[in-house]
Amino acid sequence: MRILFTCRPAYGHLFPLLPLANAARAAGHDVVFGTGEEFVPKVRELGFEAHRVGISIGDAEAEAKRRHGEDAGFVDVGITMFAELLPAATMADLRPLLPELRPGLVIFEQSDVGAGALARQAGIPAVSLVIGRSMPSELLALADERLAPLWGTRPADAMLGDACVDVWPDSVRDPGTAAVPKVFRMRPTPYDPDVPLPPLPEDGFVYLTLGTVVFGATQVLRGAIAALSRLDVDVLVAVGPGDPAALGELPERVRVAGFVPQAEVLEHAGLAVHHGGTGTVLATLAAGLPQLLLPQGADQFANAETLSALGAAKALVGDAIRIGAIEAAARELLDGSAARDVARGIAAEIAGMPAPEEVLAELVSWAG
Repeated sequence: MRILFTCRPAYGHLFPLLPLANAARAAGHDVVFGTGEEFVPKVRELGFEAHRVGISIGDAEAEAKRRHGEDAGFVDVGITMFAELLPAATMADLRPLLPELRPGLVIFEQSDVGAGALARQAGIPAVSLVIGRSMPSELLALADERLAPLWGTRPADAMLGDACVDVWPDSVRDPGTAAVPKVFRMRPTPYDPDVPLPPLPEDGFVYLTLGTVVFGATQVLRGAIAALSRLDVDVLVAVGPGDPAALGELPERVRVAGFVPQAEVLEHAGLAVHHGGTGTVLATLAAGLPQLLLPQGADQFANAETLSALGAAKALVGDAIRIGAIEAAARELLDGSAARDVARGIAAEIAGMPAPEEVLAELVSWAG
């Protein structure tokens, strides 16, 4: 079967698709990607056929702000981006490609709604992949009004469609999939770029990252480094696509790297301090580690609230992100066992979820 994967051109949108894409390639299927122009070479470097489809979130945000004004609120800008500009651009680029590619199945990450809508119009089975928590209900209602006409025949969920792959374990499951008639549960499987493991401190160090989107929040990183340096612990900082030199001179027990094989790093860490992005949240839970979340945007706030309520993490938000507060929260998480026990319980749940290879076989059978 030819399987078309589509995503926004961003690491946090591409990486969640790769375990399924690699499983499909290993099983002998013909895998094709559609993504924004800047990520087409990156996908091709991974050995997949790739076509330019859609625009970046940054381009959509710039256009939305041009329409509404720089001082426009998040609701106006966000709805215009995700319910109009992004899906329209995807559909415009993908429409002439579909007759040529003739996929038997389309798998789109949940923000790339245009691909799911166009597949539905063309009668091609399509399934969304959950890559984060759903929008707040009031925003989802507004998005639904704008997205519904794109689908032709209205699906059960205007973002996820009528079928989705859900990677959240039961303990922290997002209620957003409740309306989707067909749900494939899949173990969240971290994809790490092919980079060497940096020299690691002794086991039990603190792993600090702000992911691949808000990695540029150097003030937050510097504050966290200053806070963690007050503890008797080594620190490994990963800045992803950022420049390690931007952090300036570092304390003696702090090491900094760009991209790291995160799953392997987490096997040796004692605590993860990060932005609360879904990929890092799930990877840390799979490793059975406590987390200190410093959310910066998007669904990171919802992740922080969910994990804090469950006892698997502590979270500091907004003005609460101060050096003293980070130090105190990290110290408590390192010294205590409650959050670690909760995280280990969720890690056991994750280990029992179906692997990507199993889910891929189910998807192919479902698509016929």
